[in-house]
Amino acid sequence: MYLWELWNGNVTTACHWAYADVSEHEGLSNMYHYYRQDGVRWAYPLPYANVYSPYYRLLPRLSEQSLTFVLVHGAWADTSFWDGIAAELRQMGHTVYVPEYPGHGTDPNKNVTHAMLTKSIVDYMTARDLQDVVLVGHSFGGTLVQTTAQQIPDRLKRLVFWNAFVLNDGEMVADEFPPASQALFQQLREHSPDDTIMLPFSVFRETFVNLASLGMAEYIYSQISPEPAKPSYEKLDLKKFYTLATPRSYIYLTEDNVMPQFNSQYGWHPHMSNRLGLFRYIEGTGDHMTTAKTNPAMLAHKIYEAGRD
Repeated sequence: MYLWELWNGNVTTACHWAYADVSEHEGLSNMYHYYRQDGVRWAYPLPYANVYSPYYRLLPRLSEQSLTFVLVHGAWADTSFWDGIAAELRQMGHTVYVPEYPGHGTDPNKNVTHAMLTKSIVDYMTARDLQDVVLVGHSFGGTLVQTTAQQIPDRLKRLVFWNAFVLNDGEMVADEFPPASQALFQQLREHSPDDTIMLPFSVFRETFVNLASLGMAEYIYSQISPEPAKPSYEKLDLKKFYTLATPRSYIYLTEDNVMPQFNSQYGWHPHMSNRLGLFRYIEGTGDHMTTAKTNPAMLAHKIYEAGRD
């Protein structure tokens, strides 16, 4: 018995749920390309067998292995970024925590440091005595995975970086952007009354939500707030991170346009991912922010693939 879920285009929730035996849908055999991976039977509409949406999928109710995830969002985001993905992971049988950190969400204080952000995540996990955690960071959240791992490595089962920064020891986030982007961010920072950076819509639309419709892009942009600048301009001591033996994974969505593509000096993968040494590589299709809204099920499965044993 499998769970039959029909997705249609950019609809972010299932159009139809029902239990069904695969044999009941043999009539679709000439319309769909099937394959099975790790207990999941995927069915893509022909001739679009290499894309995720729209699609039918047949999957078990629960994952083979139940995991504990802590999900850390990136810049120009808050915990709501994870809502769809967290719901999917919970339906798959996992335990999911989504901590907020200072300067984000409902916190009006933008005068924060990277150390304050790290401490909030460490305190969140220790207060709940979380163990065997798969710690997942998206974008800027990758730097918080690095610094948190240095402080509480014994609580962590695996580190997962999803289109995320992996900084060298002594580096700051701003170092990873090409000169034109650095100049733009510095200009925006200098013109801010509270040392924040608010991306112009034109930049956000082409880089963060390049796969979105205009309406979706405008909606996502309406949900963001100015990002505290200081944490991205602090050089981080990451010597201990590079001594850790904690397993790590890197998820790369190939249409993400925030960082330069196919560039040896900049970019998510392989430029930053290769700094992890030995790591598990998971690839998918999607951009930086839209896909979390339009295809949380796919991303939940990618995160599970990255986090499982």
